[in-house]
Amino acid sequence: MSQPAIPTAAELVLPAPAKLNLMLHILGRRADGYHELQTLFQFLDFGDELGFALRADGEIRLHSPLDGVPHDSNLIVRAARQLQRQAGCTLGADIWLDKRLPMGGGIGGGSSDAATTLLGLNHLWQLHWDEERLASLGLSLGADIPVFVRGRAAFAEGVGEKLTPVTLGEPWFLVAIPQVLVSTVEVFSDPELTRDTPPIKVRSLLEGGGRNDCQPVVEKRYPEVRNALILLNKFVSAKLTGTGACVFGSFPNRDDADKVARQLPATLPSLVAQGRNISMLHRELEVLAKK
Repeated sequence: MSQPAIPTAAELVLPAPAKLNLMLHILGRRADGYHELQTLFQFLDFGDELGFALRADGEIRLHSPLDGVPHDSNLIVRAARQLQRQAGCTLGADIWLDKRLPMGGGIGGGSSDAATTLLGLNHLWQLHWDEERLASLGLSLGADIPVFVRGRAAFAEGVGEKLTPVTLGEPWFLVAIPQVLVSTVEVFSDPELTRDTPPIKVRSLLEGGGRNDCQPVVEKRYPEVRNALILLNKFVSAKLTGTGACVFGSFPNRDDADKVARQLPATLPSLVAQGRNISMLHRELEVLAKK
């Protein structure tokens, strides 16, 4: 019998939700090499799950290795150690990961895991850091981490760290997962990437519109993604999320999304989940705070 991904030894179990970039505009390249962008984040009611248990010896141990990712390079371990250092905390943690989100999928797996680690250990170690401080630490590890730390659907600017909370409709999404690992570095360094999209105001964006400037580059480099978009577009208007491999379409209800999911070939895995303006991690933390 296989072991559960998160054992009963875990004292705290929290979700690490997926996100979608409903649009992504690249406005220009900055002097530091990063890109100035505008994007719209919404969470999904689906994601990884992490378990945490206190250690008195100060060790950080992730018991769920990921293929090709050394223990000390894992974003979960790096986030835990950075928080430990900056807080001057002598406690450690055992951490377990139930990995459900694809790596390189553009739906925030690694960033979300890191944010859940920061929020989870802040709770477990009783550090009482506020969101602002945790988000700032998260930004030093990755541009997408602050939105997961804050846990609210948001219009993001800068490199993704300037967040304006928004209230969006909460449709159901079908997310198709082409079996390919997309390199964000390659996409952003591609000479054909559009880097001069004019900035827009959040109000005009919420009225509809917006595209993913990275989509043409990803489609050209990765035929698996292009084929998934062609297939999904037969049923619904499909779009790439972020700079990953996953493509998505929205539906008014779960039944409609499930019906299309059943028509996709077995070679194209997919998931169906509802879009949420408050992440399931933050809903869980609210429950914990009331206990």
